[in-house]
Amino acid sequence: MRKRFEAQLTLGCTPIHEIEIPVKSRDEFPAFLRAMQYIYTNRDLSEKIYSLLESKICANKKKTGRPGMNLWTIFVLAGTRLCLNTDYDRLHYLANHDVLLRQMLGVHDGMVKGRDFERQTIIDNVQLLDDETLRSINLVIVEAGHRVVKKKETEALRIKIDSFVTEANVHYPTDYNLLWDSGRKCLDLIDRLLEYESSYYGIDSDKTESWRRQLKNNMLTLSRVLAKKNMKKNKSHQERVDKATNEYLETARKMSVILNRIMGIVPTTLEEFILLEDMKYFILMLDKHIDLVDRRLLKGETIPHEEKIFSIFEPWVEWICKGKVHKPVELGKRTGIASDQWHFIIDWQVADHQQDNQMLIPAIDRILQHFTVSACSGDRGYFSKIDVDLIELFGIQAYIPKKGKCSIIQLQKESDPAFIEARNRHNAVESNINELEHRGLDRCPDKGIKGMHRYVGLAVIAYNLRRIGSILLKEDREAEKLRRAA
Repeated sequence: MRKRFEAQLTLGCTPIHEIEIPVKSRDEFPAFLRAMQYIYTNRDLSEKIYSLLESKICANKKKTGRPGMNLWTIFVLAGTRLCLNTDYDRLHYLANHDVLLRQMLGVHDGMVKGRDFERQTIIDNVQLLDDETLRSINLVIVEAGHRVVKKKETEALRIKIDSFVTEANVHYPTDYNLLWDSGRKCLDLIDRLLEYESSYYGIDSDKTESWRRQLKNNMLTLSRVLAKKNMKKNKSHQERVDKATNEYLETARKMSVILNRIMGIVPTTLEEFILLEDMKYFILMLDKHIDLVDRRLLKGETIPHEEKIFSIFEPWVEWICKGKVHKPVELGKRTGIASDQWHFIIDWQVADHQQDNQMLIPAIDRILQHFTVSACSGDRGYFSKIDVDLIELFGIQAYIPKKGKCSIIQLQKESDPAFIEARNRHNAVESNINELEHRGLDRCPDKGIKGMHRYVGLAVIAYNLRRIGSILLKEDREAEKLRRAA
């Protein structure tokens, strides 16, 4: 059973609408808290958000039982984490010790000690949100932002579309260190299986520890040999590579044989069944990377890109090259965003092996379901003659320069003053991306592709909330000046 908000406040607690938020602070958190205060005090706005949270979190749940974390608390804590680009450890500390945040949660310590939050409770509740719910909430927040900036009802949006890479929390992949990752995870699972039996096929904890040391030493030896690039012209260098590779693969293959025998065990408990199911995947990865190391280092083959996996823990990770000097390679997902003329992000997409020009039409289609659009700008990566013509059929002026050599007609179009002005305005999207990266989208610490989608959605919502809060704080400062002048 979950409540929207705990109506019975702690004795001595400040009501949310009376919280005094510092208007002169340049930190990002007061702006976020001001936006949350605005949402809470606007009944229609809070009702829409509560309804969306209930449809996801409380759906098909009984209205009896232990009270869970209320919906307002989940929403505030989820936004706080991404607004400050922090981890759950700091969020746990802030939820229990930051005065303003606890006031916003309705649990500020007054005469009576308010509620404390457990770290795992925060994690479990924040992770109940999903991408679909966050998109619906963002639409409500963007509409609220448009009211704050006093957008005219008939005014159409001029959107700017661009993409960047949200990196995953993975290390730089090579086939031999992924082989080590696969082997050590198999050994970790065997150690857990040994808690139920003293040994499997003659393997005990001493044997797994011996294998772990040997496999890691072989991997480090091979990496040191391969790192000596200045010796590659030396004829003996390939011999050392072959020797180190053969020793590494010999250890890995011996492990693979025994591990595949262990998979024939009939589990007697649910825990053993789960561990063996997990081991199937890591044995598959072990065998795959044994093959890749053999083919690349011993047989001299070039491994096709589609055969490679860049993380055994996050197999959805992509190898993305965007031509940046300081980051020639990024491991993660391409993220596309669309912002309007007031710098609110109205749409986003986590691409699945898609290029920029494949993301344009789906983004426009999603935006047109909720907003009226008069113009759209993008960089050359988004250009497609068919897509541009299709967009302009809907009355949207497309300001997207063509890649490569332009025809005379295209040159005349791109030389038009309106096109040049739109292209200059488009550069503002880079500042939107930069702030999003400060909101956490430089690197996603959450696990799984669902975690990536949720993390991106929460970062966009935190960005938009801070944008609203900044405008409201500016109005508060001006009102305070007028009061003092009077």
